[in-house]
Amino acid sequence: MEATDTTIQRAGATGNVKATREDWLKLALETLISDGVERVRVLTLGQKLDVSRSSFYWYFKSRQDLLDQLLDYWRQTNTRFIVERARRPSATVIRGVMSIFECWVDERLFDPQLDFAIRAWARRSPAIRRVLDEADEERVDAIREMFMRHGYDEEDAFVRARVLYFMQIGYYSLELNEPMGSRLPHVAAYLRSFTGQEPPAEDVEEFSRYVEKTISGNR
Repeated sequence: MEATDTTIQRAGATGNVKATREDWLKLALETLISDGVERVRVLTLGQKLDVSRSSFYWYFKSRQDLLDQLLDYWRQTNTRFIVERARRPSATVIRGVMSIFECWVDERLFDPQLDFAIRAWARRSPAIRRVLDEADEERVDAIREMFMRHGYDEEDAFVRARVLYFMQIGYYSLELNEPMGSRLPHVAAYLRSFTGQEPPAEDVEEFSRYVEKTISGNR
């Protein structure tokens, strides 16, 4: 069978196997997270996929093109979902913050390991540092706007947004491994701290149900 623009044939111990663009991206993403950007190399990835290096160029113009697509994937997951949750209509600020909390619960919405890998990359590259700073600013600004929609003045909304966002980023950066079961009892206190309002018990219970459903669905 001839190679097409969507698949590449490769011969292995099990016979002909197809390497897709998604295979390359998935492996590059895993390598970025586990080993850092310096190990995201065309030859190394091709060896792991058991395909010739030339097959890479069916899908990507260059290594830089691959890196750019990894960055785009990061934007389209970690940044996009925070912004979407912050902009989601909410009857109260408590529910607005709970929407953002969903990103901290579901790694399909926000992948902390990927974010950590991008931050490590940014320490080596001024260009990536600028991209990261822009993403942090976009995320904080979306959360600030959420607070302002619920009547907080601009400075108060900005500070609350920074506290909510950077506290969580710091939590990930410190690699705290706290089971969700240990964190859930503090949800009401977190909501109280971030908003200055007393969260209704039914809202806290609803969020707890969301967490339990998400965890069971991701198993």
